[in-house]
Formats: sequence, C-alpha cells, structure tokens
Amino acid sequence: MTLTERLETLPVSKFHYLLLISAGLGWMFDSMDTGIISFVLPVLMKAWSLSPEQVGTIGSIGLVGMAIGAILSGTIADVIGRKKVFASTLIIYSLATGLCGLSWNYESLLFFRFLVGFGLGGQLPVAVTLVSEFSPAKHRGKFLVLLESFWAIGWLLAALVSYVIIPWLGWQSAFYIGALPALYVFYLWKSIPESPRYLASKGRFSEAEEIVKDIETQAGVQRSNTKQHLQQKTLPRMAVTELFSAKFLKRTVFLWLLWFGIVFAYYGIFTWLPSILALKGFALTKSFQYVMTMTLAQIPGYFSAAYLVDKIGRKPTLAIYLIGTAISAYFFGLSTDVQTILIMGSLMSFFNLGAWGIVYTYTPELYPTHARATGSGWAAGFGRIGGILAPIVVGLMIGTYKLPSESVFLMFATVLILTALNVIILGEETKGKPMDEAS
Repeated sequence: MTLTERLETLPVSKFHYLLLISAGLGWMFDSMDTGIISFVLPVLMKAWSLSPEQVGTIGSIGLVGMAIGAILSGTIADVIGRKKVFASTLIIYSLATGLCGLSWNYESLLFFRFLVGFGLGGQLPVAVTLVSEFSPAKHRGKFLVLLESFWAIGWLLAALVSYVIIPWLGWQSAFYIGALPALYVFYLWKSIPESPRYLASKGRFSEAEEIVKDIETQAGVQRSNTKQHLQQKTLPRMAVTELFSAKFLKRTVFLWLLWFGIVFAYYGIFTWLPSILALKGFALTKSFQYVMTMTLAQIPGYFSAAYLVDKIGRKPTLAIYLIGTAISAYFFGLSTDVQTILIMGSLMSFFNLGAWGIVYTYTPELYPTHARATGSGWAAGFGRIGGILAPIVVGLMIGTYKLPSESVFLMFATVLILTALNVIILGEETKGKPMDEAS
C-alpha cells in the first residue's frame, strides 16, 4: 500500500480534527484582518474625506498583494514545503495589519494594505493544500468546506471588534487588534506537521513515513506493510508552463475563470457592503449590525455545502450555490426596506460563502502533489485580478457615474451566472476520488 493510499483510506481521527482547528484558526485570523478594513472604510471616508474612487482603491490594493502573494507562495510551497510558508505568511499579514493602524495618510495606508494582502493571499492556497493532503478521500470535501467556514467566524470577529472598538477607541485600534494573530504562529509551528505527500515528492521518505505512522497510531490503524511506499519514485518538479499543457489546460482555464468570477463578486459586494448600506441612508452603527446579521448566515451556508459536497458532488453543489448568490444579490440591490435587505443579504451570504468553501475544496483536487500548491496559487492569484477590479468598478459606478445600487448588484448577478455556466460546462467531478488519481 502506497503512502497516498494509506492517507486516503484512513478513518477520521482526533488528528484530523486538530489539524482542521489549527489551520482553521489561521484561516479565521485571515478573515478577521480582511474584514476589519471593510468596517474601517466608512469611518475613513468621513475622517479623511475620501472619494468613492479612493475607497475602491484601498479595497483593491490589498487584492494586488493577494494576487502576488498567492502566486509566489503557492510556487514556493511546492519547493520548500507547506508548513514554512503557512507560518511565515501568517506573520506577514498580522504585523502588516498592525502597521495599518499607524497610517498617517491615504498613501501610507495603501502601502500597508498591500503588505497585508501579500500575506493573506499567500496563506490561503497553501493552507487548503496542506489540509487537503491530510484528509481521507471520502471526507475531503467536508473538511475543506469546514476549513473555509472559519472565515465566517473571523468576519464576525471583525464586525464585533469594529462595532465595539471603533466608536470607543478609534479606527486605529481595530488594526492593532488585527496584529495579535502573529502570536499564534508559535502554537501553529508545534501543532501542524509537514505534508507527508510533499515530503515523499521530495524523496524524504523516512520523514513522511514517521508522520503517517503517527497518524495511523492515533486512528487505531495498524498496517501490515508500512515500507512499500518507499518504492515510489520522487515525482518531477512541475514547471508553471505545464499548467497550460494539453493535460491540464482545460482544468487551468476552468479554475482561473471560476476564481475570477467568485473573487470579483465577493470582494466587490462585501468590501462595499457597509458603505452601500450607509449610502442607502442607514446609520453607521446600524450598518455594522446589519452586516453582522448577514454574516451569521454564512455559517449554515458552509455547513450545508459541507454536507452536499460529499453527498451530491462538487459540480452540482457549486453551480446551485453560485446561482443562489446571483438571484439573492439581484434582489438585494432592489431592496429598500430593512426586512428585505436583511433577508436578501443573509441569503447572499449563505450561498456565496458556501460556494467559496466548495471552490477551495475543488481547486487542489485538480493538480498532482508536486504541483498542487503551484496550481492552486496561480488560480487564486488570477482570481485576485477580479478582486482588484471589483471595488474600483463599484467606486466608479457609484462615484463617477452616479449609478444606483441596483445597477451594481445586477452586474454582480450577471458575473455569478456566467461563473455557474463555467462550472457546468468545463467542471469535472472529483467527489470521492483519491487526489493523485483525480489529478
């Protein structure tokens, strides 16, 4: 039995849940640092007299950093390992978030937000690669969607911090709190092992064997043959150009379009959500409360997606959730009363973040071990272009062209429908398949 087969057929054990929680906390801190800027922007609009276009640029500059961070970190993680990159990117984005609190003008904030984005973008594809490589085939979809569910908790923390702290201590304090996750790296380094798949791909078989045997012991599994995996040959390093080879081109195009569409919609909608509510006439504190309510709806969105993704498959679940996001976004744009805004906003959060969980499940399953982080990082990096463009486009639509919010959300609904069609036409089903077999 090969090392891959041993990992894929393990029963879920305490190790898998501890790994999920450890990586999930890093994911939660990612989300908190991302969310803080969304709640700070309406305050900065007034404090610094920022135009809608400038607010859009602040939202977008972090995505520039995320694009570069995802591409570089994903590629580096296939060279030096998942664990090192995961820990280092956590330190980068946490400290950079704290530096945002020291910003003295618009330009300095842009620079620090770029650094935050670089760290955030680098961590996400590496974290999902690491968890995916430890997860048994039958439960991989569930575990990766649950990993993504920590994003909702982080966003709730960002909303809570902003709602309680900003009126009391000022907007800078929210950023200072965002620097605290840097301390988590000490626990992270001790609790998460390096991926045995990565180690084996580099010929470090004895280290991989030790880790797998430890996981098997925790799961109460004894293998009669624990040495056969040593016969595996070290896999070749995959050049980035191979992402566009005949074998992977269709998958690469599919993933890049998928990432572009979902990132464009997510960052366009949620970066501007508190500000759009304020522009609709709601007080800033009310906007915070409404966004927190909508964010709570993300949690059942994740859990339902976690159930369906291993039950009916990646393709149908993802298509349903993208279409659900499109419909609710369209009607959110038309909403004028509080009740409809909360209902449609909650449905939009439910479907959108459920879809995100599936995207993070889907992506690493489409590339082999020696290229998994590279392929995931480049897909995420290309997707961030959508995130860069979306806040700027919304700023132009609202600020320069004075278009109503319903036009903005009609645009997002259209993008999401096109993204769902991409899934239906180009997507491949990977449910229950061992990762290297699917690749």
